[in-house]
Amino acid sequence: MLSTSALWWLATLTAQIVAHREIPWAVAPAHAHALLMSFSFMPMFFAGFLFTAGPRWLALAALPGRSLLPVATAWLAGWGVFLAGVHIDPTLAAAGLATVAASWSRFVWRLVQLLRRSRVRDRTHLRVIGSACAIGAVTLWAAATGLAIGAPAVAGAALTVGLWGFLAPVFATAMHRMVPFFGVALPRLDERFPDWLLWTLLLLLGLQAPLEAWSPGHRPLLATTFIVDVAAAVLVFGLALRWRTTQNLRIRLLAMLNLGFVWLGLAFVLQATSAAFAWWADETTPASLASLHALGMGFFGSIQFAFVTRVSAGQDGRAQAIDDIAWTLFLVLQTAVALRIVAAWLPARPVLLLATAALWAIAMLAWATRHARWYGRARSDGRPG
Repeated sequence: MLSTSALWWLATLTAQIVAHREIPWAVAPAHAHALLMSFSFMPMFFAGFLFTAGPRWLALAALPGRSLLPVATAWLAGWGVFLAGVHIDPTLAAAGLATVAASWSRFVWRLVQLLRRSRVRDRTHLRVIGSACAIGAVTLWAAATGLAIGAPAVAGAALTVGLWGFLAPVFATAMHRMVPFFGVALPRLDERFPDWLLWTLLLLLGLQAPLEAWSPGHRPLLATTFIVDVAAAVLVFGLALRWRTTQNLRIRLLAMLNLGFVWLGLAFVLQATSAAFAWWADETTPASLASLHALGMGFFGSIQFAFVTRVSAGQDGRAQAIDDIAWTLFLVLQTAVALRIVAAWLPARPVLLLATAALWAIAMLAWATRHARWYGRARSDGRPG
């Protein structure tokens, strides 16, 4: 899905910008783009992670991968139908997305069953992730309904909720569990309130969707949005700075995660900029669009790249998780994110958008192809898989 969505978006932009051909759209391009570039492959990354690490966190027996194959196959088929419907018929797209929603609902149900069976005392992170995944199922159903009844506003609202209530909380919670934010600073506070950071981040993320929906045209809410986003940016950048002082960022994996977290802080800065400009001049700015890409490409993309690269290298028995090839592809990804943010501010230069899509496709296709060659073969270190 990652490779297909990257190629699809590059092909549509090339046809429009280079060949000057009109692309038929049965679904709003912005909605099709958001669904395919965020919701098609990232939840599958979550599923693979949750049903591998999840049982270990819950002290349960490992799940056989084949038990997830029917649901994953239905998921992929649903996206194939959706992609065809995007350019042919909205009802077909809605049917494909409904299949996706049903598949994800099944994944969520299986995760709930794992949580119910576990007797581990600390299940906070997986409970939060499970709740966010349930929100994701609801938003996918809502988006499918919006497409089916011809209500793009419903689909757009579902995408916003899914972005801030599903994808962002899962990434933030997984990082809180797996990344040592709490270094040498403030040990007493960390020991007394170990989850304060998690709940603070979740609160700030959870406020984004309702504020985005209700603040336009309401100056007090725009001021509230600005305050919330500035507070979120201060928190995130403070953590990133603290991370640099307590971790060795010469370790490339840690540097990747730190850069991904910095993109989250920048997303909040851009959101605050958008709210401030709307309050002051009562106009929209490219900052909001730039913020979405800092979040989706920068934060989500970088963290996913780092986690999947690390796990893939470990499964293949490689001593070095992030080698020169992986690091180079990661830098290409960072360049694509930066270029996309610039392109948001310069809409009259569509070549920047095309260059962004090309860099994203190069990084993702090379990355995916490299890992696909590792999967299903004997470990490179000769140890049993």
